Amino acid sequence: MTTATSKPPFQLELVDPALKPPLKWAGGKSHLVPRLAALYAPHRHRRLVEPFAGGLAVSLGLRPDCALINDINPHTINFYQQLSDGLVIEMDMANDARCYYAARDRFNALMRQGEIFGREQAALFYYLNRTCYNGLCRFNSRGEFNVPFGQYKTIHYRGDFSAYRPVLSRGSFCWGDFERLKLEPEDWVYLDPPFDVEFTRYAKDDFTWDDQVRLARWAARHPGPIAASNQATERILHLYLSLGFQITVLSAPRRIACNGDRTPAAEILATRNL
Repeated sequence: MTTATSKPPFQLELVDPALKPPLKWAGGKSHLVPRLAALYAPHRHRRLVEPFAGGLAVSLGLRPDCALINDINPHTINFYQQLSDGLVIEMDMANDARCYYAARDRFNALMRQGEIFGREQAALFYYLNRTCYNGLCRFNSRGEFNVPFGQYKTIHYRGDFSAYRPVLSRGSFCWGDFERLKLEPEDWVYLDPPFDVEFTRYAKDDFTWDDQVRLARWAARHPGPIAASNQATERILHLYLSLGFQITVLSAPRRIACNGDRTPAAEILATRNL
């Protein structure tokens, strides 16, 4: 696991209630925050650990006093790290195909040079995220961002992210595989891995069924409170039930779908020690 920063845990008392997740994110968990907040309320003295930060909706919504935020995707963590330092984007951002592909080429060129962390990389990642097709975050086997230009009529870009600084400036961020996180027995852990669906290439490497099993078993060994979300497939239900989790099946909105389908999806909320 590579650590992006090793700052003290962050305090969220000064969170602007209007702050929203800064990235478009397939499967974002804003809709789940009220339910998670009710579960977390009696445990606010515990550190919140998110091994799959994703769109950051849960950390922004729960406002923990202490948190450890991880993701397998280093570009995501770099973006949040730059937000914690008061990111201001000065590059031109336009809803234009030529501009988009030039930015994608630059982003991938930096990646090939091993230059993953930095303000330019964060700015490019944000612009690609807001402009690409369906807000997808997808990489090929070489680690290159390969989502095509989107089809939005209007895009509202944000250049000044200084409002996020009080929220994240004392955050503890890292990136890497979830099993390499150093959990404390009292940690309150929330898991939101890539769902058990066909698309799994959210980072360079797939998140396979073997990884789903490895994650569930890892979670079941944690002595503290834990909650996990996933697609309500038959094998996911069986997996978590077999490990002693309590299961609630919920209706979740589809905000991103290639075929335009917005039919609510069935997802689980699996809990232990709560």
